Amino acid sequence: MNGNIAEQRSAAVCGGDGVMGLLEKLDRSEILEVLSGGFCKNCEAVLEERVRGLMNKKFSEISMSNDKSSSFSSTPKKVPETASWDPIRTPESVPPTRRKEAVSTPSSASVNSKAHLSDNSKMDILLNDGISGSSSVVDVGLSEEQKEQLRFSQVGRKNDYVHMEMTNGRKVNVLQGLELHTRVFNAEEQKKIVECVYNLQRMGQKGMLKERTYSEPRKWMRGKGRVTIQFGCCYNYAVDKNGNPPGIMRKEEVDPLPPMFKQMIKRMVRWHILPPTCVPNSCIVNMYDEGDCIPPHIDHHDFLRPFCTVSFLTECNILFGSTLKIVDAGEFSGPVSISLPKGSVFILSGNGADVAKHCVPAVPAKRISITFRKMDESKLPYKYSPDPELVNIRPLLNTSLQQQNNTASRQESRIPQQVSSSPQLEKDDFPPLGAWSSDSRKRMNKNGLRR
Repeated sequence: MNGNIAEQRSAAVCGGDGVMGLLEKLDRSEILEVLSGGFCKNCEAVLEERVRGLMNKKFSEISMSNDKSSSFSSTPKKVPETASWDPIRTPESVPPTRRKEAVSTPSSASVNSKAHLSDNSKMDILLNDGISGSSSVVDVGLSEEQKEQLRFSQVGRKNDYVHMEMTNGRKVNVLQGLELHTRVFNAEEQKKIVECVYNLQRMGQKGMLKERTYSEPRKWMRGKGRVTIQFGCCYNYAVDKNGNPPGIMRKEEVDPLPPMFKQMIKRMVRWHILPPTCVPNSCIVNMYDEGDCIPPHIDHHDFLRPFCTVSFLTECNILFGSTLKIVDAGEFSGPVSISLPKGSVFILSGNGADVAKHCVPAVPAKRISITFRKMDESKLPYKYSPDPELVNIRPLLNTSLQQQNNTASRQESRIPQQVSSSPQLEKDDFPPLGAWSSDSRKRMNKNGLRR
């Protein structure tokens, strides 16, 4: 009798359609609450299998759609006549109270949703932070703050590089202070950043940037003459024709950091890649053609440590050692070679920045790198003023999930180190840096560029 009454009540609520009829009457959050717990192990296994199947099907359809609709090309598109930094609008920031609630107290339904996503699916999640230009096409029922925590948990971190060399009469680890952070920018974000760089290049070619911002010297030999774009400060890589020494040229003006680059800086600080005590206020973009390189050098101390390089388009190697050898044009040898994956951030500090020299041998294909650095306060350009967007950036709370991921990533991402002996390099050889080379603007230094 009681069973019949229960069935009648259920039918009345569900409209006679059973459980499926009831689910159709619930909204997303209510369905997630229903599925958040209370099932036996067999039921949970069935649900998980079904959800994974649906998610895999969804991602397959999205991937196929993207492959058909757009294939990314490195060829610059026609630039609009208006002088805008980037088509991506910086989103409004989330109120602090909302951020705190979303990050610190996720619902059981949200946690359950995280568990259903594979690592690749988590990487495909886009954030509404001004880098990708739009939020994720994959709706997993999470807030923006929870999506950021999920992406943050996927970052791979390696900081255990070791190579011992004799320095000042004692053996030291010349790689101390180097860190490699992978999966920081996913494929869609990399595409948007590269598009932004090509847009900046077109603006430089049209004379829409300050003269010292954009440099496109003549390619006078293999590995020489790559395009560079400087923001925040004008850096002189060698003694110029006016006798100015290497370092920040305090009287010269360049354009400020573009909005897209500021969003990249914010992410790197929030994701514990760069410390909040050393937020970059300048950067240089290097645009490599096949065969371009950066000769051995140590970055100038007009810039504080740590600084970082973000890699795009092509994976390449960077060599380290207190002595590096020039083998041929664009070819170098050294005791340690580290691979820099696309979308990764490489941190240089400590001995890795100040004892060991580093260089980038001739790249196998087009590559873009963006090196972010903070200027020494005593070397700031005379007309410099701090950017309020880059003040008081707060790192995300480092959860136990991230700590576990860090340990696993270090074990999985051990990079082999190639050891060889090399004589002391006597003289740095830098590619030229000057204003864009054209009929109307021919200012090119005979000396060179290091980063």
